Amino acid sequence: MNNDTEQQSAPAVNFTPDASAKLISVIDGHPNPVAGLRLQLTGRVQGEFQHVLSMVEEGAQIEDDIFIQTADGINVFVERRNERYLTGIEIHYADTESDQSGLEFRNPNPLWFDEREEAVQRIFDEQVNPAIASHGGIVNLLAIEGSTAFVEFGGGCQGCGMVAVTLKQGVEGAVFEQVPGLDRIVDSTDHDSGENPYYEPQKK
Repeated sequence: MNNDTEQQSAPAVNFTPDASAKLISVIDGHPNPVAGLRLQLTGRVQGEFQHVLSMVEEGAQIEDDIFIQTADGINVFVERRNERYLTGIEIHYADTESDQSGLEFRNPNPLWFDEREEAVQRIFDEQVNPAIASHGGIVNLLAIEGSTAFVEFGGGCQGCGMVAVTLKQGVEGAVFEQVPGLDRIVDSTDHDSGENPYYEPQKK
């Protein structure tokens, strides 16, 4: 990876001075060498983005991530699939009176840039997820590229041997009928890491 090339087109990620100081302290205190921090978008709940900032040890970098280095010298690996939804983000450090402290993410981007993405996620929220919630399942849209929608299953659907049936009968039917221009849905879930699926994966 050419980091100089990546930085020229990388999304802008900004830390406030308090956040930078806290994160640098945590990185310096980590027992193993740290390559940087990984910024991800994990979903959208009640009209708000859900972000995760995690530590990445040396050798554990994700090859497809976008590399940037902040003005404070913090290395950040940005999840490529959500690059446009993470650019311009400002990360604050909040210290409360209740001895609870943490990072606060201020994201200036709209929840969805594509009207079709908004429509598909609405179908999941209102029609599909209530139906699969009985076994703890959930499906969320990751992105739409051309005529293909990329989705991710979670909860009881992660690692579930019946997820292909859910995809074909529940997800595809509802989406293709209501959202013009889509003809393919790809399940991007890492089913091998499902910890407690309602159905065990089928034996091969």
